[in-house]
Amino acid sequence: MDDAEYHQLAAVEDRHWWCVGMADIAADWLQRWTGGPPARLLDAGCGTGGARRWLGAFGAVHSLDRHPLALEYASRSDRHRLVSGDVSALPFAADSFAIVTSFDVLYHRNVTDDWTALREFARVLQPGGWLLVRVPAYNWLRGAHDRAVQTRHRYSRRELRTKLEALGFRPVRTSYVNSVLFLPSLLWRLVQVRRPAESELRLPPAPINAALQAILALERWWLRRGDLPVGLSVLALAQKECR
Repeated sequence: MDDAEYHQLAAVEDRHWWCVGMADIAADWLQRWTGGPPARLLDAGCGTGGARRWLGAFGAVHSLDRHPLALEYASRSDRHRLVSGDVSALPFAADSFAIVTSFDVLYHRNVTDDWTALREFARVLQPGGWLLVRVPAYNWLRGAHDRAVQTRHRYSRRELRTKLEALGFRPVRTSYVNSVLFLPSLLWRLVQVRRPAESELRLPPAPINAALQAILALERWWLRRGDLPVGLSVLALAQKECR
């Protein structure tokens, strides 16, 4: 992403309905499947550091990003265990972490080979460790926002699951998320096909922001019971097979 997008993300990520709702869903999955003694975690591609605050409930969080501005923002809340690096060549020893998270990173054009990044996640995870990954859904669902955030690829649930299985992971949950808004977003992005690059990461008026956050809270409740068949993102939780 360019500098403007990092500035915008840092300004809204604690309040924006999508950032807050997605964080709550991800935390729900980690709590249900990995809840236990505090663990050593890696947030691979931490951006401006929003996830570090809630990931701290699960243990000692090590955060990595390659962009200097992202690291500058992330360091404002906590300089401890913050590393400059690339998800395709993680500067950590094998079997270093019990949990690795990566939220909206693999899709980016700077990640030229997602297989390499996923192998790195597997390498630094302990046997039996957990990987939680979120990526944007459907490669055909591209719009002005994708051009603004430099999207290389969007994923199907099957594609992400297949890649995880091929690299020795046991997918426990793979689901689409942000499903209620799928149809209106689809129509909006079809309208945007010829529009110039434009980020969607803007904070809406407070009543709309609250309503959209409530929709994702409803999805969080549903995802405790089953997967969703369509959505704007794919969320996958997988366990590294024990040797």
